[in-house]
Amino acid sequence: MGAEIQDGGVHFRVWAPGRKRVEVVVEGPEGTVVGLEPEAEGYHSGFAPGLAAGTRYKYRLDGEGPYPDPASRFQPEGVHGPSEVVDPAAFAWSDAAWKGVELRGQVLYELHIGTFTAEGTWDAAVERLPRLVDLGVTVVEVMPVAEFAGAFGWGYDGVDLFAPYHVYGRPDAMRRFVDRAHALGLAVILDVVYNHLGPDGAYHSTFSADYLHNDRSNDWGDSLNFDGEGSGPVREFFASNAAYWIEEFHLDGLRLDATHAIHDASGEHIVATLTRLAREAAGGRSIILFSENEAQDVRMIRAPDEGGCGVDAAWNDDFHHAARVAATGRAEAYYADYRGTPQELLSAVKWGYLFQGQVVKWQQKRRGTFALDVPAERFLTYLENHDQVANSARGSRLKSLTSPGRYRAMTALHLLSPQTPMLFQGQELGSERPFLYFCDHHEELAAAVRDGRREELAGFGSTTLPELREHLFDPTAESTFLESKLIEPDDYRQAPEFRLIRDLLKMRREDPIFRAQDSTRIHGSIIGPEAFVIRFFGESPDCRLILVNLGRDLYPAANTEPLLAPPPGHDWSVVWFSEHPLYGGSGIPPLEADQPWRAPGHSAVVLAPIPAPDRPEVAEMGSTEVQDYDVHPALRRRRKAARSDD
Repeated sequence: MGAEIQDGGVHFRVWAPGRKRVEVVVEGPEGTVVGLEPEAEGYHSGFAPGLAAGTRYKYRLDGEGPYPDPASRFQPEGVHGPSEVVDPAAFAWSDAAWKGVELRGQVLYELHIGTFTAEGTWDAAVERLPRLVDLGVTVVEVMPVAEFAGAFGWGYDGVDLFAPYHVYGRPDAMRRFVDRAHALGLAVILDVVYNHLGPDGAYHSTFSADYLHNDRSNDWGDSLNFDGEGSGPVREFFASNAAYWIEEFHLDGLRLDATHAIHDASGEHIVATLTRLAREAAGGRSIILFSENEAQDVRMIRAPDEGGCGVDAAWNDDFHHAARVAATGRAEAYYADYRGTPQELLSAVKWGYLFQGQVVKWQQKRRGTFALDVPAERFLTYLENHDQVANSARGSRLKSLTSPGRYRAMTALHLLSPQTPMLFQGQELGSERPFLYFCDHHEELAAAVRDGRREELAGFGSTTLPELREHLFDPTAESTFLESKLIEPDDYRQAPEFRLIRDLLKMRREDPIFRAQDSTRIHGSIIGPEAFVIRFFGESPDCRLILVNLGRDLYPAANTEPLLAPPPGHDWSVVWFSEHPLYGGSGIPPLEADQPWRAPGHSAVVLAPIPAPDRPEVAEMGSTEVQDYDVHPALRRRRKAARSDD
C-alpha cells in the first residue's frame, strides 16, 4: 500500500473495498487526477508517470473527499492535509556494519522527542545522544511518532501509522537520528500503537468500515478488526507497518503498546504475526521487541512453539508499583494492592511479576499468569516511565516524592537487579521537571479529554479534593506541554544523579556477578522492618551482597541470617555505597571485621568478599585462653584485664 517511486513515476495502491471509483488527486497547478484500477480483495492501484518525491496527493473515493492516504509516508501539513511521496532509498545510511542488538545486557532509556530538548526535534535530540552513551545506556526507546493531530502530544493517538510526526522533522531527520545512534553504539526502538486509532484524523473507515471491530471496544474507542469479517487486509496493514519501521528506518525493535487491548481470536495472534514479520524485515540484524500488557499475560513473551507470540520481554509494572509504595508510603488507586515491603521487593527481583494469577482488590479479579520460569532479563523494570510519572496529580518525579537517601537506594536496587532496566528522560539529570499528560485538540475534543483526565485521576482519592482540583494542569494547554520539557544543566557530568547512575551501570556492565542477570543464583532475606539483603552467587567463593535499608539505622545489623556470612576464609568489603558524597550522600559507618556494624538507614551498600587475614577459626585444644573474636573490643579488654588480675 501507499505511494512507491518507480522508474519514471509513482505507483499508488490503496485498500478501499466497496468503492467503485478511486482516484489520486495530485496537488499543484496541473491538478492531475489519476484513476486507479481495482484489484482482488478490494485493493485499487495504478501508475502515474512523471511524478516524483515531494509530490503531494490525496485520494478521492466515488467522488467523495479527497482524503489523505492511510499508508502515507509523510503528512507535511498534519493529519488533515495532503500526503507526500517520499523516496526511502534517497537517504545515505552509514550503518552497514551495524548488526543490531540482543536482549541480554541492554539498558533502555525512554524519551519523548517533543520534550527531550527545548527544540523538540530529531536533529536536536541527536546532539544529546553522547550523554546517553556516557551514562551507560545501550538502547533508546522513542515514544510514538506516527502522525497524530495537533501541535503537541504523547503520540498514542496516532492515525497515519507510516508517517513520522511532521513537527519533529521530515522522515530523513528520523533516519539521521537512528544512523547517528548506531555510529555511537546505541540501538533505537520505537513505541508503536496497534490497539486503536486516534480520535482526530483517522480516515481509515472512509476507505473501509472493516478497519474497526464495532462490537468490541477498549479504553480508547473501537477496537481494531484483526479477526472479524474482512480482517485479512487489516492484519496485513498493521503487520507490514511493524516491518516498515524496521526496514526503512533501520530500527532495532519495537515496544508494543497495551497489547492487552489488542483483541484477536485468530489461529495466529496478530502480535505473533507482526513479531515474525518484523524479524524477517530485519534480515541479518538482531532486533528486540517489548510488550506492555496490563493483564501480565506471559504468552506474549513465550516462544511461538510454546503457544506464545515470540516477543522478547514485557514491561513489569509490579516492580514499579512495589518500589513506589516503598519509597513514598502512598498506596492509592492501582497501588492499593502493594505494601512496598522488603518481601515484595525481594520477590519482584527474584520472580519478576508479583501477580501471577492471584486476585487483585483494585480490579476485583485475577491478574497475571504463571511466570516463575521466565528468565529475569525478559522483564523490563523502571522507577519512572511516561505513564507512571504522569499518572499523578502534578506529574511529579519520584525523586521529589521521597527522601534523597531512599531514592538513591532504590535506584541501586533497580539498576543492579537481574531484570532489564529502563530509565526515563531526565532521571540522569536529577530533573525535577514534571512529565504531564498533554495533547492538542479542537475544543470539542479537548473538553472531552479534560473531563476524561479528571475522571481517570479520580481513582487517586487525594486528587478529588477541591483545594487540589484548581491546581491540576490542563492537559490540552500548550503550557502543560512546555512545562514537561527538560532543562539542560550547564554540565550534566556534575549532576549527582548522573554520577550515581553512571557508576551503577558501569558496575552492572563490568562486574561478572551482576552482568550474569541470573535470578536463579540470587537469594534474599529480610533483616529489618524496611531492610533486606540480596546475595548474588557466582563461582565460589565469588559473590556479591547488596544490603538495602529504607528505614532507620540498624544497630547492630542482624547476625542470624546465613546470607550475611562471608565465604570461608573471607571477610566482607564495601565496594560501593549509595551515600557516597559524590552522589550527594552523607557517608556510612566503616565496616570492620569481627565487630558489629551499623547498617545505615536510607541507603544501599554493595559488599564483596576479600581474603581474610590468617587467624584460628576456633581455640586450639588445651589452650588456656579462649579467643574472643566475636566480642566487642572494650569487653575483650575488660576480660583480658580480669585474667591478668587472677
